[in-house]
Amino acid sequence: MSANDQSPLASGANESIEWNFKLIGHHELGGFGGMGEGMAVQVAPDGRRIIWLAHESAPKNFTGVDVSDPRNPKMVVQTALPHNNVRSNSLELTGNILAVAYQTKQHGQTPAGFELFDVSKPEEPKSISFFDCSGPKSRGVHQLWFADGEYVHMAAGAADFIPNNDLDDQCYRIIDVRNPSKPEEVGRWWLPGTRQGDNVPPPVRHQKPLPDMGFRAHNTNVYPQRPDRAYLGYLDGGMLILDISNKAQPQLISRWDHSPPYSGFTHTLVPFFNRNLLIMTDESTVDRAADWPKLVWVLDNRDETNPIPIATCPMPPVDTWGNRGGRFGAHNLHENTPSPHCWYSEDVIVGTFFNGGLRAYDLSNPYQPKEIAAFVPPAPPLSRAGAIQLNDLFIDERKIVYTVDRIIGGLYILEMGF
Repeated sequence: MSANDQSPLASGANESIEWNFKLIGHHELGGFGGMGEGMAVQVAPDGRRIIWLAHESAPKNFTGVDVSDPRNPKMVVQTALPHNNVRSNSLELTGNILAVAYQTKQHGQTPAGFELFDVSKPEEPKSISFFDCSGPKSRGVHQLWFADGEYVHMAAGAADFIPNNDLDDQCYRIIDVRNPSKPEEVGRWWLPGTRQGDNVPPPVRHQKPLPDMGFRAHNTNVYPQRPDRAYLGYLDGGMLILDISNKAQPQLISRWDHSPPYSGFTHTLVPFFNRNLLIMTDESTVDRAADWPKLVWVLDNRDETNPIPIATCPMPPVDTWGNRGGRFGAHNLHENTPSPHCWYSEDVIVGTFFNGGLRAYDLSNPYQPKEIAAFVPPAPPLSRAGAIQLNDLFIDERKIVYTVDRIIGGLYILEMGF
């Protein structure tokens, strides 16, 4: 089927779909295939290509898989967490240094922060340092961005950050890791009104039937094209662009918040610099699409002080897919991570949609995104969701696509057909 043909997703919730993606490899990761939203590709000093994967929850910390031959992936290391009250849902890599986030289940627990590892010998990750973010109202780090080898940008709590509402417990923090053995905070920003002591009123909470998911940071992306800008998803606070030219005092440039009437949980914001566009997702967080619609948005960013929504990417019918099992709706995007081992495109969006699988959209006309590819594998055996729950993805410079199941299915490796 060519990219110009109609997507098979339009016809209903088929058991499995491979349309302009081809499955070439799969690894169940030793039975610990419930994966998070951290994926990064390294070419190790010995020439092997390793993909590093974060786990959704305990007992495992992170896993390294040799994908030099993507048709024959080989697990080379899998590490464990110290206890079941912590998760390491996010990781990033620069060179041979891996940054791993730690978030606890409850405030005040440890370890809560992030750890840097030397992975020059992939089978033997060596801890370089740990940056502590624990505190009486902190669960640590949910997500981090580490792309330039100099700074970790993250959604995190802190010992001295006391939110007005416990759901607002993670702000945007900037950590200098130019000396990786001694990370130091250089700046932070939070939505005004969310911290105790702020001189403005707290933001208005989402009211039922909308869920109150919190006003806190999620993805915190910074790119070399504009190192003075941070592009944030801020859950119920919408999307934010910050001026970080002075990292000690980030300043708000713009905020677009579409919830209500939508149900919040703004997750990812990816800029297309050459086209003055922003691509934004809202994460589905409730089974059976109870928080529908959760979409991929296209925004006009010609004036960064006033981003304007101009389109959403088409989705298959929720009345069919919503009841397929588990979550259904948008989540992660291929983020054009500034790495020599990352595929870069401003013409195609690729994202994960839980039971809706992996989808690609042609954005040649940003006012009319067109679906051009989809991959929906069968439900993994023993999955409590009863359907695939594709959670994250990464595309390397060879145009090999890696995607992971959130529950148990592990790593899927694909070729593009577009």
